[in-house]
Amino acid sequence: MAPERLFAGATDRNREPILAVLKAVLPPSGTVLEIASGTGQHAVHFAPALAPRFWQPSEPDEGLRGSIAAWSAAQPSEWLRPPLALDVLARPWPVETRPCDPPLSAIVNINMIHISPWAACRALMRAAADLLPAGGALFLYGPYRVNGAWRSPNDPAFDQSLKQRDPSWGVRDLEAVVAEAAANGLVLERTVDMPAGNLSVVCRHP
Repeated sequence: MAPERLFAGATDRNREPILAVLKAVLPPSGTVLEIASGTGQHAVHFAPALAPRFWQPSEPDEGLRGSIAAWSAAQPSEWLRPPLALDVLARPWPVETRPCDPPLSAIVNINMIHISPWAACRALMRAAADLLPAGGALFLYGPYRVNGAWRSPNDPAFDQSLKQRDPSWGVRDLEAVVAEAAANGLVLERTVDMPAGNLSVVCRHP
């Protein structure tokens, strides 16, 4: 049986605002590694829109990798690569680019930090510092507290629901995420207000 294309409504709702920021902050060329690509909807939308960059999705869950492959088959693009089996907590990451592809220039991570343990954020920052070249970008998207304040009236209940599913999950403090990036030599470049109180967070490898 062919893999099923899974669908997340929020992915379609946020893809255009995210794409606008990516166009503004990603290096103009190179390979973009997406961490925790989920269903694959973002990957098939972003890859052709961000050419000539190559888009490399990754996902630890086998079923979701099947969904990414199914979306890729339905909406093929020469700029989209097959999904990697990548767990942020497992080192080293399997991120060797193909000989014909350009080297890694950016890492994109959408809606993962709040639905994973803090160790995943720390591992992401360490790997970004190790893998990105000078000028390379780390792009994060999701809900955050800023200066201890919620950005959306729905965030407290959302945070509680996450913690009920797994006590190690939860909406993160932006300052803690930025501090973790800085501890690994990554510099906060900007934050961008997004719909529903979310933030895009852009760090750069100096």
